[in-house]
Amino acid sequence: MLDEIDLSAMIPTAHPEEMEEIRRFLAARSLDLDTTLEVVVTARHYGRLLGCAGLTGSVVKCVAVDEEMQGRDLLPRLMLEVSFLALDRGRPHLFLYTSPRNEAAFRACGLHPVVTVPDQVLMMENTPRGVHAYAEELRHYRRERERVGAVVLNANPFTLGHRHLLTVAAAECDYLHVFVVGEDASTFSFDQRIALVRAGVAEMDLRDRIHVHPGTRYVVSKATFPTYFLKDRGIVDLAATAVDLLIFRQHIAPALGITHRYVGTEPFCAVTRQYNADMHYWLERRDLPAPPIEVVEIPRLERGGAAVSATEVRRRYAAGDLEGLRDLVPLPTFRLLAAGDAPATTTRTLIHSPTSGGA
Repeated sequence: MLDEIDLSAMIPTAHPEEMEEIRRFLAARSLDLDTTLEVVVTARHYGRLLGCAGLTGSVVKCVAVDEEMQGRDLLPRLMLEVSFLALDRGRPHLFLYTSPRNEAAFRACGLHPVVTVPDQVLMMENTPRGVHAYAEELRHYRRERERVGAVVLNANPFTLGHRHLLTVAAAECDYLHVFVVGEDASTFSFDQRIALVRAGVAEMDLRDRIHVHPGTRYVVSKATFPTYFLKDRGIVDLAATAVDLLIFRQHIAPALGITHRYVGTEPFCAVTRQYNADMHYWLERRDLPAPPIEVVEIPRLERGGAAVSATEVRRRYAAGDLEGLRDLVPLPTFRLLAAGDAPATTTRTLIHSPTSGGA
């Protein structure tokens, strides 16, 4: 029968009727159709839908196989076809989320576990070296100190609030690792954001105690935390939150000897406040093989009775209020904004850093 199965790829927006059929096929197996799919592979036998798999960015989604075809090598064929489509798009490194009970089936397709949220979700990737190679790379930046801190921020753009958080964290730690979110899904490009963070750190004269790391797919990315980038709509998958934090605790922190993670308090965004609460649970309290990490919340810096936020900086910049930015951003950020090299509008999808207290 496998020889008679037809595998074909389609663009979802061009085939609404077939996508409705796929939605029903997934729903019958307790799965939702992801509306962000770029391409979908279907497996049919004389027109009957027997399986499907989709791709969004570097994440394989909406994978399902008819019950009578399970264990008959249809799943590996679907995954292989999706991997070819990803390669054609320049994406050799793929990730997948599935139920932990499906681990053996996807291992047979060449995928390897990254982290597991018990009884909820398993994150896998199509290489045995991925997250482990990243951890090995990080070990080159390890400093054997008693108290080693970490901050993850988006810096969209870098503000005095971010500088305040780094200053307090660096003062409390023997060494501090700063990760800048690498996804280009913000108003300011990644190159601009990490340059501003590094310039801000240089201005603080703490370069011997702080290392700024470029973000990767293992730190708040569309692979590890896909729904985070819809957070302005109030959509954040708590299971994905756990995945992001477990990667940090089980792979990143041990590689660097991180003992504390610093975050700003969140007076504005309820979703980010929940993320802070999740950090306390997954990094501190949850019993795991990896050592716990103490989460330290730093009160936000205020100006004029209001917390300094990148959101307010973007608002004033869009309104042309350059003078109003002087009390909110360090000199390197102000120079970028005043020079007109920053984005002309703030109409792009914005994300907030879930760990820095203000994007």
